[in-house]
Amino acid sequence: MATTVNAGDNIADKQVGDLWTFRKTITDTDVQLFAGITGDMNPLHIDGVYASGSEFRGRLAHGVIGVGILVGIMARELPGGVLLGQSIKFLKPVYIGDTLTACVEVAGKDEEKDLIFFKCWCENQHGVKVMAGEATGLVRKKG
Repeated sequence: MATTVNAGDNIADKQVGDLWTFRKTITDTDVQLFAGITGDMNPLHIDGVYASGSEFRGRLAHGVIGVGILVGIMARELPGGVLLGQSIKFLKPVYIGDTLTACVEVAGKDEEKDLIFFKCWCENQHGVKVMAGEATGLVRKKG
């Protein structure tokens, strides 16, 4: 489920406070594919027996899957833009089966330099913030 507050893809169309969200349930398939693509075979992600005996008591999703969802929002809302940097803190574990709501909010912009600044975070299905951070994008003016 995506929410678009301001659909223009020009930096001038974006306003501080614009907020976009996307909801995704993290599946075993997501985790297995991500592990295969990246080579991150940490047993907390792929071995149910190992993970159930850990302090987490179950398999975790790779945290950067949530980061990828946040990046996807920025890519959809700013087609042709480039992500220059992102900083994320992982606050709580994400388990397979959790439904994440990823949120990206325009925190500021510098139209002279074509820069846009974001606050970004993900919450699980219980409304608990599991990651939070900021990002900077470069968006060319159209016309």
